[in-house]
Amino acid sequence: MTLRNSLVWFRRDLRVDDHAALHHALRSSRRVFAVFVFDSDILAGLAPDDRRLSFLHACVHELDTYLSEFGGYLIVRHGSAAHEIPRLAAELDAESVFANHDYEPQAIARDRAVLDALRRDGRSLQSFKDQVIFEKDEVRTLAGGAFSVFTPYKNAWLKRLRAEPEALLPFDTRPYAGALAPAPAHAREEDALPDLERLGFEPSPQPVANAGVRGAERAFEGFLERLGRYDRERDFPALDATSRLSVHLRFGTLSVRRLARTLAERERSGAAGSGDAVWLSELIWREFYMMILQRHPRVVTQSFKPAFDAVSWDEGEAADDLFDAWCAGRTGYPLVDAAMLQLNRTGFMHNRLRMVTASFLTKDLGIDWRRGERYFARRLLDYELSSNNGGWQWAASTGCDAQPWFRIFNPVTQSRRFDASGAFIRQWLPQLARLGGAAIHAPWLAKPAALEEAGLVLGRDYPLPVVDHEQARARTLARFRVLKED
Repeated sequence: MTLRNSLVWFRRDLRVDDHAALHHALRSSRRVFAVFVFDSDILAGLAPDDRRLSFLHACVHELDTYLSEFGGYLIVRHGSAAHEIPRLAAELDAESVFANHDYEPQAIARDRAVLDALRRDGRSLQSFKDQVIFEKDEVRTLAGGAFSVFTPYKNAWLKRLRAEPEALLPFDTRPYAGALAPAPAHAREEDALPDLERLGFEPSPQPVANAGVRGAERAFEGFLERLGRYDRERDFPALDATSRLSVHLRFGTLSVRRLARTLAERERSGAAGSGDAVWLSELIWREFYMMILQRHPRVVTQSFKPAFDAVSWDEGEAADDLFDAWCAGRTGYPLVDAAMLQLNRTGFMHNRLRMVTASFLTKDLGIDWRRGERYFARRLLDYELSSNNGGWQWAASTGCDAQPWFRIFNPVTQSRRFDASGAFIRQWLPQLARLGGAAIHAPWLAKPAALEEAGLVLGRDYPLPVVDHEQARARTLARFRVLKED
């Protein structure tokens, strides 16, 4: 049955091409409206200077431009989505609202509230898979159960893809764009894109150069040139070796099907390098953590392994001081501090450094992983609950398929191995720039003459270490011993 009017609700899918919900709405409706809601229920928990709002605002502005090129327009609302979507559907007499699945607990509750309100008004909500290749129930063990270890999940994921290559087919929207409702002659102010100040946020001090679909395309095309070397270079933060596409997957300015399809085409044509399979594994990790979150929403506040909730983390004034030093990049461990400064100033942190800094907070400073996870949630431009939670629980050894609790990163060893020349450290800690050789990885071990030559006074120009790693390691082993006793 053809619908008279429908409404497409854009959320984490800020593009027009290869968009599942838009595709299905256009194919089944005579007239299709589009809306994005700056959801006050989400925005209320963000700081006024949250740089994600500048990125999001730029993406929404570009989305409106693309819809206009298609012959449509974007309605923008600011308020609680649970109220705004049913209200707008009634205003437009939309028989159905189309959206793409969102797997986070808060989003699931929001969508349930919207569905209930629409049903009371005689309308419907239709939701589609879009931000993943395979959802939680599509990749299962041979016995039909759920995976909790990544490698078997990955193997099953790849097996399913080989059996169903059509999972990568795009959802064409352009052939059906004629169903988009044209912009009214006199647009209402209520439906226009508000500026950041009206939303209660400050523009980012850094220009948002890579936002939107165009930014995603530039990033992807640039990454393809170095994708073949990804496996060899991805762990070195001084190199431009990673894709920088996580933020575009987060906001949906690039389809995950497009990424996986490109990898499949490279393999078929013989153009794939050794880095292709490794990068595909990263995309599969993302879906693995989404599956874990959807199946086990308790991981938002609890350890995936319940026994690990018995671990006692340090609290009190001393722990708070150490946490503040970690947040500010003042731990005295250069690689950790450089990584935190990169995060604080840009909203980005290299994946290797996410592991290093998380391990340092939990296993050197003895601080609860949830505190670090929340800090990353406030600072990361590409913040995604499932991946952030999964990564933190991996580092803290409390999660599924996590590193063993007795595996403890040595921050100096990590620095020497992955930033051997000190190039990344010098970029973010210029006060250490004149330190040479091994001294830049552990300034407190440098000879007095080397410090003097570098014009560096420890404790004044750069802090002394807040903890001794070997002593901290012993405390961590003792902290986790409760698990062996149990």
